[in-house]
Amino acid sequence: MDPFSEFRLWYNLWLSTSPQEPSAMTLSTAGSDGIVSSRVVLLRDFNEQGFIFLTNYNSTKGSQIRSNPNAALLFWWPPLSRQVRIEGTIEKITRDLSEKYFHARARENQISAWASQQSTKIPDRDHLLKKFDQFVDKFSNKEVDLPPYWGGYRLIPRWFEFWTAGRHRLNERVAFRLTGEKWVREILAP
Repeated sequence: MDPFSEFRLWYNLWLSTSPQEPSAMTLSTAGSDGIVSSRVVLLRDFNEQGFIFLTNYNSTKGSQIRSNPNAALLFWWPPLSRQVRIEGTIEKITRDLSEKYFHARARENQISAWASQQSTKIPDRDHLLKKFDQFVDKFSNKEVDLPPYWGGYRLIPRWFEFWTAGRHRLNERVAFRLTGEKWVREILAP
């Protein structure tokens, strides 16, 4: 089995547990300085081309991705005692695809993309709420435009690890490494 089919099986099993935030994943990036940062983002879509998430391109993560496109994803599913790790490189998705995902969001979430200049310092929360209200007024009678600094990224995998908790900490670890254009399956010691 290829890693994408395996991920789809595991992800569907995860969805069957009715999780509170089913698409949550940890994204780890590092800038050119090598300092790593992690945060939870939402998986918007995945297929054999990669895993898509959305953000402000001017955010800390966007800045790090511009200087170092290598990144990792972590899916942790406690009810199943499973996790999936994915490593690869990140690229921007097309503007048209970003537009599609943007307009699939709730209108208030579209407006928040305008109100929040993600990762910049603000004087207080009230400042953010006032900005939100300003953009509610601006877009009151029309479709919310896609901000020029907002869109999607795709992590293109080169390595997967499927981990299942085991008795006596003898966890099961199955990895897939991309070699040329072929996925090689490996069993790893816990």
